[in-house]
Amino acid sequence: MDLKQFEGLDFENIAIWPKEVKVVFGVVLAVLVGVAGYFLVIKDSLDTLRNLESKEVSLRADFEAKYRLAANLPRYREQLAQMQEQFQEMLGMLPTQSEMPGLLDDVTFLATDANLRISSLNWLPEQHKEFYVELPIEMKIQGGYHEFGQFSAGVANLPRIVSLHDFTMVRSDDGVAMTVQAKTYRFAELEQEAKKQ
Repeated sequence: MDLKQFEGLDFENIAIWPKEVKVVFGVVLAVLVGVAGYFLVIKDSLDTLRNLESKEVSLRADFEAKYRLAANLPRYREQLAQMQEQFQEMLGMLPTQSEMPGLLDDVTFLATDANLRISSLNWLPEQHKEFYVELPIEMKIQGGYHEFGQFSAGVANLPRIVSLHDFTMVRSDDGVAMTVQAKTYRFAELEQEAKKQ
């Protein structure tokens, strides 16, 4: 190709340009239009496409996770119903405010039934926790080791939840003197609902 052909070209008379010059001009013009088109139109569309593809991946993962949950929904509902039933049973094992005197009677009956002598019973201040209220009773009782075992077994078999804590045992003339805390619990939300009503 002769470069002299490019000298003195008149853009108003493109029709009379030599064929090789027209081809080179057409190729250059096509490249310029392609580059301009890429940066003005295609590049933004490609960025948008990439963003949408990455969003599609995350949406697909969300969909799969939700699909798995939806597929197991009947089983989850069944488990929730079982858990609610168990929760209600557990709540039934917690004494209400009105049942506290009866619970104290049950504990003292168990102690006397096990041939233990009760020196003192003292209600200690309530301990408010996040979800429940702890109600401790300090007991001073006297008797033999086997009687304490019988008493502990009786407390464990009560229909309401009562636990024994902080044992201190001292030998005495007629067996053992023991100080123990019997703790029972109330559900804090039930107490708040009762106050509202």
